[in-house]
Amino acid sequence: MSYVNQSLSNVTTETQYQGLLERLLFSTLNTVPCCVFLFINGTMLFTLRSKPVFCETSRYILLFNLLLADTVQMAVSQLLYVIAACRITLTYPVCGVLDMLGYLTNEISPLTLVVMSLERFVAVCYPLRHANIITVRNTGGAIIVIWVFSSLNVLTRVLLLLEFPFKDLESLQMKDFCSNMAMLLGQVSADYGKAYTCFLFVSAGLVITSSYIGVMIAARSASTDKASVRKARNTLLLHLVQLGLSLSSTIYSPLLIALSRIVTRIVIVRIQNVFYLCVFIFPRCLSSLIYGLRDQTIRPVLMYHLCFRLKRSSSG
Repeated sequence: MSYVNQSLSNVTTETQYQGLLERLLFSTLNTVPCCVFLFINGTMLFTLRSKPVFCETSRYILLFNLLLADTVQMAVSQLLYVIAACRITLTYPVCGVLDMLGYLTNEISPLTLVVMSLERFVAVCYPLRHANIITVRNTGGAIIVIWVFSSLNVLTRVLLLLEFPFKDLESLQMKDFCSNMAMLLGQVSADYGKAYTCFLFVSAGLVITSSYIGVMIAARSASTDKASVRKARNTLLLHLVQLGLSLSSTIYSPLLIALSRIVTRIVIVRIQNVFYLCVFIFPRCLSSLIYGLRDQTIRPVLMYHLCFRLKRSSSG
């Protein structure tokens, strides 16, 4: 196993230094917000399927795809967190399935943000052609391409994992807690992950930034709807923020490994818990909070469903 995996092992196995009360406290502080955000995301997903206007408008269809990926990613991350908090180790096949599902959904988010940015660019710069270019059929095709592209990346990672000599292991039971870094069982797999992540986020950043510049250039035109341009500009800025938050999750493990060399082990465990909440959980609920409160069409329907469910659960 590589030095990276050994370093991560030193970090993750240090939960033994935490007392039961401290471990329970951190688990509660992370699990409760996650459950709240999963509830909000689930309500938002239901809202986006509750009215025909949401199912027949491209930007809402794309938003549904983004929220679905974020929600699944948050659920998988929380499941792995709870498993680690309970000091349960998995087998390599089970961890591999969960890990690949996490990779799949984590990469769908930035790709969906790219398509959403292009949709706003077309709406502002080519308003007369928007209805012909951004159709429900084309949007569905773009979503299929996103899932296929992400699935091919997952397939590549699986093929790289198959090169690891599992037959030489005494058991398929993992000695470390399941994580994405724990499944980087070879240098080639680790290098591929870094290269793909760099390519994905640099490309996504360039597309969103170019869309933003295009919208700003269009704002100088006298015939352009200034209110539409302002909304598109703010939306693209939000997409850049979301992309940045998604990128922050990729530096989670390397940052912990770097910190493990300069601080004590118990401090690393505590930092790991805080980072998990800030880097994995909060960004995954950001889309629901942004679009649910900002969009005038979604907000009343979302608030209705949230209030109705809260009232029903409190009365029950």
